[in-house]
Amino acid sequence: MSMDRFEQLLENFHRISFEERQERLAQWCDLDPQELQVLKGVNALPMETAEHFIENVVGIFPMPLGVASYLNIDGRDLLIPMAVEETSIIAAVSSTAKWIRKMNGKITTVSRGRLIIGQIQIPSLQNSEQTLFTLNENKMELIVDANQFVPGLVARGGGVRDLEFRLLNREDGNGQMLVIHIHCDPCDAMGANLINQICEGLKPEIEVLTGEKVGLCILSNLTDGKLVSAKIELDGIDEEIGCGIEEATQFAKTDPYRAATHNKGVLNGIDPILIATGNDWRAVEAGIHAFAAKTGKYQPITDWKYSKGKLTGEFLAPLAVGTVGGVTMLHPTARLSLKIMGVQNAEQLARICAASGLVQNLGALKALATVGIVKGHMRLHAANLAMAAGASEKELPHLKEKLARALAQEKRINLTRAKQILEELRGHLN
Repeated sequence: MSMDRFEQLLENFHRISFEERQERLAQWCDLDPQELQVLKGVNALPMETAEHFIENVVGIFPMPLGVASYLNIDGRDLLIPMAVEETSIIAAVSSTAKWIRKMNGKITTVSRGRLIIGQIQIPSLQNSEQTLFTLNENKMELIVDANQFVPGLVARGGGVRDLEFRLLNREDGNGQMLVIHIHCDPCDAMGANLINQICEGLKPEIEVLTGEKVGLCILSNLTDGKLVSAKIELDGIDEEIGCGIEEATQFAKTDPYRAATHNKGVLNGIDPILIATGNDWRAVEAGIHAFAAKTGKYQPITDWKYSKGKLTGEFLAPLAVGTVGGVTMLHPTARLSLKIMGVQNAEQLARICAASGLVQNLGALKALATVGIVKGHMRLHAANLAMAAGASEKELPHLKEKLARALAQEKRINLTRAKQILEELRGHLN
């Protein structure tokens, strides 16, 4: 079967030089020389920009930026930028995507809702019945007033869509609290600052209307009104592999200790994209873990089923991301990452993240169900060990080769063994 243009671009991508990779990337994504300089670290984050991001700036912390390859999501070939320090993540996504491609598999995504949530808390209700009646009577007026705090968002087509009133029994036994949920469409922003402005802005009006004392006014990171699903469908899968992947999912459904690691593997395919695009990965992680525990038992956020040669995997979780405002627009590398993916809006980015997380999860489960997770990790970790052992630029390729041979024979290698092999190598080279 002949290779298409995308596959030709990626052929031996991990083996060619950095300069060649940049050249191919520029060709595929239409990057100019100045943008390539940013990717090389030249003004990747100017100090004057960093000064405005955080407090007490004393320097810049560089992190490797790679691209996951061979992904075709919703019929579109993609290179996905990932900022990450962990060996094997990009390799796992890429090799799994290549396998899906070879098997003529499909990766599809769907966005389910656009709404984020803000919370206004009345901690100790004096009159729950009257307060709920008053709020329901004034609901539409409160929505109109809420939108006045974010006129720019409303002008872009977003804004507050609904209010929800939740009566909760206090865990300390001291009566009830009322939580007002503000459901807001943030358009292409993550929306944290916007929703917090709305909550704080409505506080005085709610206190006057109800005669109750308002407590906390803050967003929720459990954005279950902004869910994203991804699906992988594969035919012709070996029964041992398919059943092994399904069994691994059952393990995660049964045991939260396994589910935590299962979901961390999914996030391995999501967090690096969020970092590369300047998104708040901590907020996304908090929302995903809260969603995973919403039933009262911590569950995996992916599900895999196998039957008669067909393997189907699904991801479902909240993914509140942004493509405008904040770091995403101010950080030169974050802007470039969006350009490399051809992302036009927040929904597209969220769907790419969901797909990447599901692909990463498939790669991990496939390894666990067959050769085990250690073998692949150790092979890729050998390059880190070679550097950690103190090999020079000239010695590195020789040491990597010897470490690979040692791994094949001994099954495990560590830094002590790498240093020993380096000493032996130096004896031969000298």
